[in-house]
Amino acid sequence: MRAVLPHRRRAGDCPPYLIVKLERNHRGIAPPQVLPLNYRMEKNRLEAFSDGVLAIIITIMVLGLQVPIGSDITVLKPLLPGFLTYALSFVYLGIYWNNHHHLLKAAHKVNGVMMWANLHLLFWLSLFPFVTGWMGENHFTTMPTALYGAVMLLAAIAYYILQSVIVAQQGLDSKLARSIGRDFKGKLSPVLYAVAIATAFFRPWISCSLYVLVALMWLIPDRRIERVVDESGPRPH
Repeated sequence: MRAVLPHRRRAGDCPPYLIVKLERNHRGIAPPQVLPLNYRMEKNRLEAFSDGVLAIIITIMVLGLQVPIGSDITVLKPLLPGFLTYALSFVYLGIYWNNHHHLLKAAHKVNGVMMWANLHLLFWLSLFPFVTGWMGENHFTTMPTALYGAVMLLAAIAYYILQSVIVAQQGLDSKLARSIGRDFKGKLSPVLYAVAIATAFFRPWISCSLYVLVALMWLIPDRRIERVVDESGPRPH
């Protein structure tokens, strides 16, 4: 339950309104939690925009799947590479959406650098439908497979930049920075992508296996940032 209450502005006051968040506990309604409206809206707009872009990317990818002509099961066989590539890219987008959601929740505020870093990430993610369709249509041949890895590599670098911007904003001694730690998976993934790109010119199937390996590596639940969000969230007084 939420209510928006007017708030008289004084000199130096930033938020013209306050959001009162009411929550129920075992004793009834807990004391209200008052949060500045503009503090919440900045992150909400960035999250909503990013979610909308990712939803459009997934929609474009699924529209790229061809509808077979005929009703026999055998007509699906030529479409299998395209479907497998779509499934892999869908998993990657799901991983990015999940981690992006928790990362923005852990951010204290939004600034211009963060907005541009977020757009940089969305740019590379928006290329997923193109490389997904090209690799699937050409049955995992050399150049499409290598380009798929290049986009994955640049998207991973873009996410790392966004994460670094948010960590720098909060400080290297913040809970978020400590929770991320050395970020072993975040640093290993670009290395595996680079190996996959090089391998695509010799054994494209090994490259595809590496893409699947990285996806499986990130599917393992990682609650580091989620714990920070839970600990830093507003609590009843």
